[in-house]
Amino acid sequence: MSGWRADDGQVTAFVVALTTGILALTGLTLDGGLALSAKLRAHGQAEAAARAGAQAIDLAAYRNNGEVRLVPSQAAAHAYAHLAAQGATGSVVVAEDTVTVTVTTSQPTQLLGLVGIGSLPVQARAAARPQRGVIEIEP
Repeated sequence: MSGWRADDGQVTAFVVALTTGILALTGLTLDGGLALSAKLRAHGQAEAAARAGAQAIDLAAYRNNGEVRLVPSQAAAHAYAHLAAQGATGSVVVAEDTVTVTVTTSQPTQLLGLVGIGSLPVQARAAARPQRGVIEIEP
């Protein structure tokens, strides 16, 4: 029976390595899906805030000569207010007739925290411009 004892512990190391690999793959799947969901949510928040900012048009210019242009300070204020109302953080850039919003957040991990990855960074960007009616879809 002493021949049988020489193999003690061999299977245990294999099981530990296999379990660790399975947990890592499960963590990548679960936490990757959560990060993707957070990115989609951040992109929706960025789009909504950009659209809110793009509504800040110069009404005097529009009424006088039909020109659609942004009031940059109002556009940025509207976009930031919309981000705050959604509980999101990010940055707003108003350049010419475009409002660009970047939302940044982090997604806490569920299983990857076991290997030292506590959160995954998430960033999404969207832009919007004021339009005078929709005649066709722009590319």
